[in-house]
Amino acid sequence: MPPFLTGAPLTDGDIERIARGVIDHTLPKPEWTHAAHFAAAVWLLSRPGMDAYREMPDLIRAYNEATGVANTDTEGYHETITQASLRAAAAQLATRPDAPLSDHLDVLLAGPCGRSDWLFAYWTRARLFDPVARRGWVEPDIQPLPF
Repeated sequence: MPPFLTGAPLTDGDIERIARGVIDHTLPKPEWTHAAHFAAAVWLLSRPGMDAYREMPDLIRAYNEATGVANTDTEGYHETITQASLRAAAAQLATRPDAPLSDHLDVLLAGPCGRSDWLFAYWTRARLFDPVARRGWVEPDIQPLPF
């Protein structure tokens, strides 16, 4: 069983395995958790030559399709959530650029971003789950993101 499904911290190797599993569609669907989304974000943001903000949306859409999840106005890929999560991960990576990815992921998951409802401090449920927010970036309607 993968470490994050047991509560154990992820290693840099685990983070890379998750990201590569999304890229090549081999990550088992039950392992595509909230923590795994941040693991993939941290890994992609740390890769030279990759533009995570541009590439992650298509990677998630393709992974969803490969695992039988439709990308529609009510399920699958969500642009605002993805971009907000990338911003959170990038802000954390900027605090200590030379630290192991696992350290950054631990900090993210130990803080507000570790909760799957963290975005509701910035967006109302109605705005975040509007199809417009799923298709494209929508600014927060409660308060600006802190990063």
